[in-house]
Amino acid sequence: MDPLRHAGPLGPVAPSAPSEAARTKPAGRPGGPSFADVLAERVQSGSGVTFSGHALQRIERRGIPVDQSTIDRLEAGVDRAAAKGSRDSLVLVDDTAFVVSVRNRAVITAVDRDHMKDQVFTNIDSAVIA
Repeated sequence: MDPLRHAGPLGPVAPSAPSEAARTKPAGRPGGPSFADVLAERVQSGSGVTFSGHALQRIERRGIPVDQSTIDRLEAGVDRAAAKGSRDSLVLVDDTAFVVSVRNRAVITAVDRDHMKDQVFTNIDSAVIA
C-alpha cells in the first residue's frame, strides 16, 4: 500500500497536491516528526486510523498539531468506542475534536479549539475523552 494514501468514501484515494500555504507552513511542533511522516508510518504498518481527504485538509489548513502521542490517544479512543458498539464517535484529544467512523477506523473531520465555538456535531452516537 502506498504510504501517502488515505481512505476516501469509496476506499483508498491518493491525496491531492498540497496548496502553497500548506507546503510553506510547518506542521506540528518544531523538532518532532511531521504529521505526514507519522501518518505515513501508520499507514505502512497497517494499524490504526486513517484520515479522510477532508480531515487532512482541515488539519493542514488549520495547523492542528497531530503527533504520535495524539494518534496513539485517538486510536485508544476509537478502540474504546468500538468496544461499546459505537458507529460514529466524537473523540476529544486535548484541544482537538475528531469525528471518526468507528467501523472504518477513519477520521472524517477534525476541529481545533478555536473553531469549536458554535459548532454542532451531528450524526454521532458517542463521545470519548481520550
